[in-house]
Amino acid sequence: MPDPSSQALTVAITGASGALGQALLRRWHGRGAQLIALCHGRVPLQLDGPDGQPIPLRQVHWQVGEEAALEPLLEQVDVLVINHGLNVHGDCSAAATGRSLEVNALSAWRLLELFALVAARREGGRRAEVWVNTSEAEIQPAVSPLYEISKRLLGQLLSLRAPELAPALRLRRLVLGPFRSALNPVGVMGADWVAGEILRQADWNCSLIIVTPNPLTYVLMPLATLGRWAYVGLLRRP
Repeated sequence: MPDPSSQALTVAITGASGALGQALLRRWHGRGAQLIALCHGRVPLQLDGPDGQPIPLRQVHWQVGEEAALEPLLEQVDVLVINHGLNVHGDCSAAATGRSLEVNALSAWRLLELFALVAARREGGRRAEVWVNTSEAEIQPAVSPLYEISKRLLGQLLSLRAPELAPALRLRRLVLGPFRSALNPVGVMGADWVAGEILRQADWNCSLIIVTPNPLTYVLMPLATLGRWAYVGLLRRP
C-alpha cells in the first residue's frame, strides 16, 4: 500500500454513495487522503467524520458506458477503488442480463483498462493502485444468478488481464462476503467493519483481500486465483 505518511494520496471510489463506498471514504479520510467520490446519482453526498465535521471530498457524476470521460480525472488519482455494482436478484430477463453484465463486469473492466493506460504514462512518483471489488459471488452462491455470473466474469477478466496490467498498476482483488447495504439489507457484516478490514489487509501488502464469515472462501478463493493464473500464464501469448 502506498505510504500514507508521505504526500496525501488521492483516492477515487466508484459506487461512493453506497454503504461500502461511504465507509471506505470515511476510512481513507482518517488516513488523510484526498477523496473523489464517483457517483451515478446527482444527490449531494455529505459525510461527517468522527468529530462530526463534514468530510471534504470532490463528488463527480459519471455514467456506465462513459468511462472514457473520466480519463482527465484519473490522471490525478493514486488509488482507484472499483466498487460499483447492481443486483437484480431473481430477475433473469434480457434487460436485466444486459444491465448486470454492463454495470458489474464490462464497466469495471473498461475503467481498469483506462486507469492502466493513464498510469503507464506517468513518469516517476507513486505506483498507481486499483482495487477491484469482485465479491465472494466469484466462487460462492449469492442467491442472485445474474449477480453471480457478472461478478464471476469480472473476476475472470481481472485474472486474464492482470499479467499485462501489472507493470503499470498494483492490482488488489476485494473478495467480500455479505455486508449490510441497499443491495443486501440482510448482510451479516457491517460496512464500516468491512472497510476497516480491507485497509488492514492492504497494510499487510495483500493483493488478494478476503473479508467474509465463510471459512470456505479463504480456502477456495486463493486456489481459484492460482488456478486461473497458471492457466492464463500457460496459454497467454504477448
